[in-house]
Parts: sequence; structure tokens; C-alpha cells
Amino acid sequence: MSALELGRLTDRKPPFKYSSLTRVGFSDTDAQGIVYYGRYLPYFDGARVEYHRHLGLLERERREHELVMRANTIEYLAPAQFDDLVEVFIRVSRIGRTSITYDFAAYRVEDDLLMVTANQTLVLVDLDARRACPIPESMVEPIAVFEGEDVQR
Repeated sequence: MSALELGRLTDRKPPFKYSSLTRVGFSDTDAQGIVYYGRYLPYFDGARVEYHRHLGLLERERREHELVMRANTIEYLAPAQFDDLVEVFIRVSRIGRTSITYDFAAYRVEDDLLMVTANQTLVLVDLDARRACPIPESMVEPIAVFEGEDVQR
């Protein structure tokens, strides 16, 4: 039995080829009734997990090497509110020697309004040595095949 994905293939927002859906919960909102800016990070994390699941790269056991956040840039364009359905588009834009760069775009489904964009660079780290290590081909290949010419290497 294959794992249920909470994301999906899409051609709605090229060069994005994958997206996941999330609904804004009450606890995601601030005193003004809009999504607190920090709550977008879990939305992006969820999309990245589903992207990895789709590509067969999701491993749940502790490993010797893990991707860790190196840089995160976010631009807020419009507010989301409680109960909004949000579609988070995700793609890998660059695969470096030790890092992978992900791009995100979050749209409110109801009116297709772009609310937030983000760019995150994660580095593969040897957990014991606490040092960056090369991205293995077993990780590069599925991403490169999926993203095609849209990924920089």
C-alpha cells in the first residue's frame, strides 16, 4: 500500500509541478484575525514533506545525514484568514554540492490570490560531525528527473 499524499501534481503555476493544500486554522491567526507571519513556515515544511514523499525521498527513521535550514527568505503579499484554503506550490530551483534550494508560492484557492513567496536553502549535514556533506546521487536523480530543465545544477 502506498502512502497517502497530501500534495498533488499540478501544471497550474509553471515552473511549479507540485503543490499541497492546507487550511488556515484558528490557532494560525493573530489578534487581527489574519495568519501570523511565522505560521507560513509550517505550511512550507508540510509542502516539502509531501514533495519528498511524492519523489520517494521521505525517510522517517533517523539517519546519519539530514537536511537542515541554512537560509529562508519570505515575502508577504496579501493576508490569509481563518478557514482559507491555501495551495502551497513547491519546486527545487537549485541543487548544489551540499545544498538544495526550494521555492514556494502560497495562493488562496478561493480567488487564486498570491499571498506569500519563499525561497529556502537546506544543507545536507553529517549529524555526528556537524558538517556539510555532498548531496548523494540517490537524492539528486529523482529531483532532477522530476524538475527537468527547470532545476539548476
